[in-house]
Amino acid sequence: MTKQKAKMSFIENETARKSTFKKRKSGLLKKSHELATLCGVPICVFINSAYDLNTEVWPTREGANRIVSQWNTLPPMDKTKKMVNQETFLRQRISKATESLRKLRRENKELEMKELMFGCMSGKYSVAHINKNALPDLRCAIEQQLKEINRTREILTTNDVPPPSSVAGADAGAGAAGAGAGAGAGMGAASGVGAVTTANFMPTPVVEMNSSAAEFYDRVRVHIENTLNMKQTMKNLDLNKN
Repeated sequence: MTKQKAKMSFIENETARKSTFKKRKSGLLKKSHELATLCGVPICVFINSAYDLNTEVWPTREGANRIVSQWNTLPPMDKTKKMVNQETFLRQRISKATESLRKLRRENKELEMKELMFGCMSGKYSVAHINKNALPDLRCAIEQQLKEINRTREILTTNDVPPPSSVAGADAGAGAAGAGAGAGAGMGAASGVGAVTTANFMPTPVVEMNSSAAEFYDRVRVHIENTLNMKQTMKNLDLNKN
């Protein structure tokens, strides 16, 4: 049976509070002994409670005095180097959590762009119907994939192993990468990328039966760049009209 996590609040019942204090104190001293023995760290513990008239010192008063004396001889910078208060501790935790969240968002974005890229490659999505805000990220994903392909080819060439010359059969036989305008709406649910209202920007690159992966990525990349340039040209024309 899973042990229930204790609620971190003041124990109103005095008997239960005293019993908890004794158990927790025993555990604290045990952990202190283990840490000092296993890691060779000088540790002393001072416990001042309402249940004992005198302050309890662990392991001994002589040992505690020796550790405190060593601490007092340290330069102020060494004393405060790793010292934190509650506010500083919470700020550090928030900073770590924020960085972890940023990393997860970046990884999710990369996965979305890979899904979109390979969807265009198989004919599941059409580049002409991708949200314009997603095109720069998609172009970065394609360029990164091209770098990985070139790096793999260099390794294979160095080892005298012939690289694969064509796209996998399932992807190559899928036909045009932009088969149908409705693919963009379906893609929006799969990768979080919406459809563009303006259609018929440029012809969508077609996957040929014997085309290489690098050639296809180049076609998609050029198509995206041309689409971005066309959008900018159309925007400039609209501004000139106004």
